[in-house]
Amino acid sequence: MLRWGIAEAAIVRLCVLASGSSGNATLVASSRTRLLVDAGLSAREIERRLAAAGESLDRLDAILITHEHTDHVSGLPVLARKIRRPVFLSELTARAIPWDDEPPPLELFPAGARRRIGDIEVTSFSVPHDAVDPVGYSFLIEGHKIAIVTDLGYIPDSIRFQIRGAELLVLESNHDLDMLKVGPYPWSVKQRVMSRQGHLSNDAVAQFIRRHLEPCTHTLVLGHLSENNNHPDLVRLVAGQALRSRGLPTRLVVVEQRCQTEVFEL
Repeated sequence: MLRWGIAEAAIVRLCVLASGSSGNATLVASSRTRLLVDAGLSAREIERRLAAAGESLDRLDAILITHEHTDHVSGLPVLARKIRRPVFLSELTARAIPWDDEPPPLELFPAGARRRIGDIEVTSFSVPHDAVDPVGYSFLIEGHKIAIVTDLGYIPDSIRFQIRGAELLVLESNHDLDMLKVGPYPWSVKQRVMSRQGHLSNDAVAQFIRRHLEPCTHTLVLGHLSENNNHPDLVRLVAGQALRSRGLPTRLVVVEQRCQTEVFEL
């Protein structure tokens, strides 16, 4: 259930507008600042999904980009030209994006840097993925921390450090290894997905939950599911078992490929 307009007193709000190979976009907001992380849907579709969450394009303050793959930037050139808001991204990522005409206003934001955008403190950090300079983001808003980490082949200590203390964590659970091995992809693509520069499997996420998920993370949102090599029910089963083995009360949410989530509030 979308509750954006009901609890205006909420300090932190997040809505995953889309997550997966068909497109990625997430809204992160404080009471004063609204950020869009990735723009892998058309500008029109992003506008429609924002409206469903009680928001609009003209209220966005900035766009942050994780990497240049099409499912994260396909709608960016049109969207950025339409709303004329700054786009935060690394220099290498900016060079890799096929801008239609000339780039919109760009704010270079290298991995490891920290920026204040409005009243939100944003930290960018490197992730292991086969893009030119991929990053994840954490957000600190009046003492509340959330993190978004998708498109990564494994979870090194550096990422665990960056997401430490997150009350809400968006993480990918891309594929089931058995489904991937017998699935329709060419072997070269399967090797890429399974590599340390590829995507997280359900088993890898379960291992992270059992060993490293913190009790302070009260909501775990799993997304970027493969349409060919995974299923939401399987993700819920594997991750749910891992959570129960820890005895954690963490709420588990699995993002469906073509549906936005509820609006999460802190």
